[in-house]
Amino acid sequence: MQRIVPGRAWPLHDVAAIRRLEQRAAAALPPHTLMQRAGLACARLALALAPHARTFWIACGPGNNGGDGFEAALHLQQWGKEPVVTWLGDEAKAPADALASLQRARAAGVRFATEAPPDWDFALDALLGLGAARAPTGALLAHIEALNAGSARVLAIDLPSGLDADSGRSEACVQAAHTLCLLALKPGLFTGGGRDAAGQVWFDDLQVASDAEASSAVLSAAPMRQPRRHASHKGSYGDVAVICGAPGMAGAALLAARAALHHGAGRVYAALLDPQAPPLDPDQPDLMLRAWDALDLRALHVACGCGGGDAVRPVLPRVLSAARTLVLDADALNAIAGDPQLQALLQARGRRQAATVLTPHPLEAARLLGKKTSEVQDDRLAAARELALRFGAVTLLKGSGTVIAAPQGEVRINPTGNARLAIAGTGDVLAGWVAARLAAGEPALDAASHAAYLHGLAADQWPEDQPLTAGSLARTRPAGVPD
Repeated sequence: MQRIVPGRAWPLHDVAAIRRLEQRAAAALPPHTLMQRAGLACARLALALAPHARTFWIACGPGNNGGDGFEAALHLQQWGKEPVVTWLGDEAKAPADALASLQRARAAGVRFATEAPPDWDFALDALLGLGAARAPTGALLAHIEALNAGSARVLAIDLPSGLDADSGRSEACVQAAHTLCLLALKPGLFTGGGRDAAGQVWFDDLQVASDAEASSAVLSAAPMRQPRRHASHKGSYGDVAVICGAPGMAGAALLAARAALHHGAGRVYAALLDPQAPPLDPDQPDLMLRAWDALDLRALHVACGCGGGDAVRPVLPRVLSAARTLVLDADALNAIAGDPQLQALLQARGRRQAATVLTPHPLEAARLLGKKTSEVQDDRLAAARELALRFGAVTLLKGSGTVIAAPQGEVRINPTGNARLAIAGTGDVLAGWVAARLAAGEPALDAASHAAYLHGLAADQWPEDQPLTAGSLARTRPAGVPD
């Protein structure tokens, strides 16, 4: 059993792949083996998490997730605890494995009840697991609400009940303190509503190798730190141009430019689109302010759109056609969403394989796709894949569990970050960091996923007694940035 923490690249498997793994393993092992292994793993983790708890409520659903709960209850009973099982199943309809575990639990003297115990110290959610085909209703919903209303912690078995394993979509869902994911890690635990619902994720493969099935996504790994060579110079680390900053919005452009500079770019040009913009940044005089049309975009790694307003639209044809590499954010994405000619230029970049990264938040992604924001959030992986394929650009779909998708099909989910990033300007900083990593020579998928990882890590490591602002974030130099 392993605790899942940021750092390592973990393969993530969708439900279809996990069902195939489960079927092959069940065919190769003695009957009932997987359920017994799962129940024992859950009981061990529950005991480790709550060693002094006496009363354990095990809420069991009608399927095999409930069977895992019966097995866990059996072990807790044998270890001197007081498990109380509520079961929403029917013996006449129960799967064979779950029925066998039900009989084992009864034979061990486990107490069964129609309602949750009045005072429980710890709970195990064994209601649905992968079996959630629709939004819970009736008794299932009542049990989910009771688990969420309790004052004690909940350990979800495999998945928080009600959470979609593939997408992280959740309508009515258990909010667990811990989740023990079984057999293979599911992408829904790490994006959308999954991060809040799952709490701390643990993993047990039940002694079954998952390499026989291709992963549907990967949990991003930490980038390796790359020390700078002594025999290098500013040109070794690339030139970034930040083209944005409409009247009244110069701050967004300066945040992106400062972020690129502090993230290791050799030189940074700030091309503000406000005609009244000052000729220099007094707080960061090493930024070079230029008129955007005086820049040789063919030699530059461009970030465009941060605080661009309507002023960014006229510059986009040349930027899309000429920029060496390109990060498109905010108002640049909004302009492209409403203009078929700009969309065609973006798609042309993809056809000639010019490195491009889109960094939409869900509303911007919805505009680009012609969908509702709720549709994007219902399946963030599918939305990011669709954008990447449609425009031939790496797509970094921001949010809880940022999704990074490449046109070739590879998908990564970022495991770092927290709600302290939910303030104005942090997206501008991220765009600057992506541009700096492109300038350093990273491929677009790596530049996007590494920047997202470090962006979130900076927030995770931010001192609790200090406010996180975009300005202070832009000046950070997290591990993974060249020295």
